[in-house]
Amino acid sequence: MDPLSLNLFTSAVEDIDRTQYEVLAGLETARSAFEEQRVYPHLGRLAKLHGALSTILDRTENFRTPDTGRIAGIDWEDKTLTYEWPDLDGGEMAEVEDLIRWALPHIREVIDEGTAVYEEVEDNLELETVGIVPSYVQEGYLMVPHRDDEELHVLRYTLSLIEGDGETHRALKTVHCKTVPEEEVDANPSSVKLQLIEERRDLPTPATYFSKTDLDVPYQETLLPVVKRRLVRQLAAETGTADARRQ
Repeated sequence: MDPLSLNLFTSAVEDIDRTQYEVLAGLETARSAFEEQRVYPHLGRLAKLHGALSTILDRTENFRTPDTGRIAGIDWEDKTLTYEWPDLDGGEMAEVEDLIRWALPHIREVIDEGTAVYEEVEDNLELETVGIVPSYVQEGYLMVPHRDDEELHVLRYTLSLIEGDGETHRALKTVHCKTVPEEEVDANPSSVKLQLIEERRDLPTPATYFSKTDLDVPYQETLLPVVKRRLVRQLAAETGTADARRQ
């Protein structure tokens, strides 16, 4: 279970000092992971927490008016506010607001550290096409070498569009197909692509991409997530659409 969650802030009024200690301890765990170049899941979770806390704090400040009354609490699951009239005690809610204001810059500092690791990996990453790119690129294969294990991971991807809040988002789903010892892969991994075509007849002319980097970073926690997000943006560009937003 993630120690840094909205639930930590809901119980903050019971012991503010303890909650601050738990926040700092959780951030130190994430910082240690970033020092080991393990970006996920910590970076995504911290970004989501920072966004939720910022939204809640903005709403408490924007909606505290004589007409709405004093904010009495938060429905953390729905990120909505509950109110009480000004003659009721709002001291506990004020303590939570102060805690959020204290926590946000600490969380942002660690997010920046994780982002720096992410960007270093991305800046040293190339994504090449294998063979001719077909007109249909919403499905295909992604090859990700992992230097530490001397293996090539082959994944099948599916790109889908999700409509929500008036915007269109792109989601990339991957399924691991197989792992190939890296010494069996040619400098150009076209042989692996030919094997895939023989093994999986439902994609006779698949779009196929091969990632390259000189960095030795954790595969599951860093390399694969960065490669997948790079692929989403490349697919968006190849289909003539705007760059996909990072998820």
